[in-house]
Amino acid sequence: QVQLVESGGGLVQAGGSLRLSCAASGRTFSSYAMGWFRRSPGKEREFVAAISWSGGSTSYAESVKGRFTISRDNAKKTVYLQMNSLKPEDTAVYYCAAKKAVEYDYWGQGTQVTVSS
Repeated sequence: QVQLVESGGGLVQAGGSLRLSCAASGRTFSSYAMGWFRRSPGKEREFVAAISWSGGSTSYAESVKGRFTISRDNAKKTVYLQMNSLKPEDTAVYYCAAKKAVEYDYWGQGTQVTVSS
């Protein structure tokens, strides 16, 4: 069982930066791959970024590539999403999730990110 709690969201101007954190409970955090997703009003939830259990492999949505960076600290049981050069279209609720296999099994409650123009 893994519980995930996101933090770090807020209101920022376009061009600004935010760093989201996702703190996990449970002793097996390091065995889970982690991902960040987001949902904007009226839109489906979409993939943002993912990182392997070791941190050695990452992937990004095209829309955030070059601007966002996912990382993790297994000793702190935390995964991060550094978001730079934010755009109004990045406004969404951001969720972190954990998986051991194909599907993401555990989800956080989300943190709101609002980017003003």
